[in-house]
Amino acid sequence: MEVFFYGLFMDLNILSKNGIEASNIRKGYLDNYTLKIGNRASLIPSKHKRSYGLVMSVDKNAIQSLYAEASVADYIPEDVVITLNSGDTMEGVCYNLPAESLTGTNASYAKSLHSLAESLDFPSDYLKKIKVMSEVSDL
Repeated sequence: MEVFFYGLFMDLNILSKNGIEASNIRKGYLDNYTLKIGNRASLIPSKHKRSYGLVMSVDKNAIQSLYAEASVADYIPEDVVITLNSGDTMEGVCYNLPAESLTGTNASYAKSLHSLAESLDFPSDYLKKIKVMSEVSDL
């Protein structure tokens, strides 16, 4: 199945440690979603916004097992239309937290995500947005 990742699961090492062997990895984005980082990251519907990530082919059973873990069990799969950097669009699944479950702040998560997004050469405006979230106190 095709899954759009936008948080630290874009890191192939993290996926591999969780039993996910991804293939056919491509950069892309979702229009009309904005990234929010509470205790964890999620994409929230938001008109005229864009969120970047990686789309990967992964085994359906493995991804269901990944999202059965307690720390991410509240994430819900959503069908989305992904625009690839090539300009082509495709259907996929994106796991998001319900808005009411997105609480707190997590500057250390945002710092790690900023570093990862920077290594993926995401647009500078998007990197700035993540950097601002990394500068918010966890207190």
